[in-house]
Amino acid sequence: MEAAERFRQGDENPIIAHDLRVSVRSVQRWRRAWSQDGPRALTSRGPASLPLLSDELFAVLERELAKGPVAHGWPDQTWTLSRIRTLIGRRFHKSYTWQGVAALLKRHGWSCQVPARRAIERDETAVAGWVKETWPSVEGPWRRSTPGSSSRTKPASR
Repeated sequence: MEAAERFRQGDENPIIAHDLRVSVRSVQRWRRAWSQDGPRALTSRGPASLPLLSDELFAVLERELAKGPVAHGWPDQTWTLSRIRTLIGRRFHKSYTWQGVAALLKRHGWSCQVPARRAIERDETAVAGWVKETWPSVEGPWRRSTPGSSSRTKPASR
C-alpha cells in the first residue's frame, strides 16, 4: 500500500524499489497493476502456496523429534536437516528440500543448536596426531612460490 501512495505522488520506480528494498522489476509490476485496477490490485492474496505441513502435523512432527533420532533408526542422538527431511517423508509422505526443512523449523521457532562443550569421549591425543599426520595429506600441497602460468593447458601451470 506504501507503493500505491508513492505511485500517486509520482515517485520513480528505482527510488521506490530502493526505499522498500525490493527489485525494480517488482515495482514495475506493481505500478502496472495499480494503473489498471487501482490500489486494490496491490492487496495481498496470501502466500503463493500453502505449507506442506499444517500446524497440527507440525505438532506431530515435534513429538516425533522429541523421541530422538535413535528411536527412528539413526545410530546417534543428532538431528540433522537431512534426517528431519527423511522423517517427514516417512511419517507424512511429504517431500521437502533440506532448505525447506530449515525454513519450516525456523518458522515454528526452532533454531540451530551447537554443543556448548566438547564431547566427553574426545581423545585430544588422537586429534592432535590426526592433525599432524593425516591432515597434511588430505589438505594437499601448497602453491609453489615460483611464478606459473594462468593457463591450465600448459604443463607449467600444473
